[in-house]
Order: sequence, then structure tokens, then C-alpha cells
Amino acid sequence: MFLFGATSPTPVTFTLAGLCAGLTEGIVINPFEVVKVKLQADRQRLSVQPSSFAVARSILHTKGMGLEGLNKGLTATLGRHGVFNMVYFSFYFNMKGLVPEVEDQTLDVLRRFAIGLVAGILASTINIPFDVAKSRIQGPQPVLGEVKYRKCFASIKTVYMEEGFFALYKGLLPKVLRLGPGGAVMLLVYEHVYEFLQKKFGP
Repeated sequence: MFLFGATSPTPVTFTLAGLCAGLTEGIVINPFEVVKVKLQADRQRLSVQPSSFAVARSILHTKGMGLEGLNKGLTATLGRHGVFNMVYFSFYFNMKGLVPEVEDQTLDVLRRFAIGLVAGILASTINIPFDVAKSRIQGPQPVLGEVKYRKCFASIKTVYMEEGFFALYKGLLPKVLRLGPGGAVMLLVYEHVYEFLQKKFGP
């Protein structure tokens, strides 16, 4: 389905599709993120650490499914994935149409890889404040018994006011090293599989 009666995807189509995909992803994965962060923050030895299922059940029993329980930090997770996918897919598919294709198949793969790499780096750079907020909200609080980081935008503001602008970009390098090449590879594999299926089974 294309916007405003267009016969092919428009830049707005790619942007909204990426945003909706990211928001959907954020809703689905947030409970798993809460459990993951809880396990990673646990300093017990692995042999005595409770299982993922046990941690999830404990959170559900004590805090429920709400924003203090398995959906803690949901707004930050929505921001992280919504913004990332919106920028990532929009940049890749729009730039791919602007950068001319190369006849040599190997060079064209490199062209698409480069666009995907830049898309992943750009999206990671733009969405990382939400990632920092998510980590602060879902992770251990600075003072035991006190909740300092509770809401997404309030947490971003607190980090900015107390630690400075660049604190919102902590962890950017490993994030870029992971999602830059990872994003490029994902889209290349997707396109190759899609093209293969088209040739085999038709459009």
C-alpha cells in the first residue's frame, strides 16, 4: 500500500514503514530486554544465577506487566527501535535509488554494502540517547531503594544536565561497530534472498 495514490514507494513510505516496524519491534522485545538487563546486572556466579524464566516470573509476580514491571522502560525502547528503523530503512532505500547502480555485480554489492553501512551508523548515532535512557531506566539505580531514572525524556534530561551532552553518546563506538556492518549485511542478505525468490517463483 503506497501513500497518496503513488504507484511506487515514496520517501515518506519508507520512513513510516521503518518507524512502524521499529515501534512494533520495541513492543514485542521490551519484556525480554527487561529480563536481559536484570540478568546482566546480577553479580552472582552463573552457576547460582536464576534462569531467565525464573527472573521473568519474579518480575511479573512482584511488579506485573506495567511500566514498573516487564514493560519498564518501554518508551525508551520504542524510541530506540522506532528512530533506528525509521532512519535506517529510509536512508538505505532512498539513497539506493539516488546512487547509480554498477554493472559489475561485485562492485554493486559493495555499493549497497556502503549505503547500508552509512545507514546503520547514522541510525545508531541518532537513536543512542534513547539507548542510554533505556539502560539507565532498566538497569540498577545509582542509590539502592531510590528510583532516579523512571521516564525516558526525563532520564535524557537528567543525564544531560548532570553529565553533559556527550554522556548521551556513551557506548557509541561499540554500537556503531555492531550495527553499522550488521545493518549492511542484513539488508544485503534480505535483498539477495528477495531477488532469488523473485527469479524462482516470479514477482
